Amino acid sequence: MAPRIIEQRGLWFEEFEPEAVYRHRPGRTVTEADNVLFTTLTMNTQGLHLDAAYSAGQPFGQRLVNSMFTLATMVGQSVGQLTQGTLVAQLGLGEISFPHPLFHGDTLYTDTEVIQKRLSSSRPGQGIITLAHTGRNQNGDVVGRCTRTALVWTRAAGEQQLP
Repeated sequence: MAPRIIEQRGLWFEEFEPEAVYRHRPGRTVTEADNVLFTTLTMNTQGLHLDAAYSAGQPFGQRLVNSMFTLATMVGQSVGQLTQGTLVAQLGLGEISFPHPLFHGDTLYTDTEVIQKRLSSSRPGQGIITLAHTGRNQNGDVVGRCTRTALVWTRAAGEQQLP
């Protein structure tokens, strides 16, 4: 008898439960190298991310982690658990805020709540989900929030797409 094969994947449309909250662990400790690399790769010359001397004289007294890194990491932390292999397309991001800064050495933890879901009226075999991501540092301070709308496969249609 052949062994059972288990492949990690995200959730099919039917498996998303409105109001369910998913905790994405482990967290991600952010380094100075992460911040400098991301900031320079994206051509963001903001001194608050790159210039330690300048940032020391600013209200937070130190460099801030690029908020776009925070956002990308929050979304990225959810992928393995929610949309790996089941995503058709990301449709949009909204309601983005950064209520508290993230600093070098902080660890980012993200939770995701399923806000709503509905079958697509124009794309058979696919559904639209809306997720609310909340990122917190190791002290529980909320460092980022966003909503994300995504198009995902239903189980029957998605299984037909597998190799």
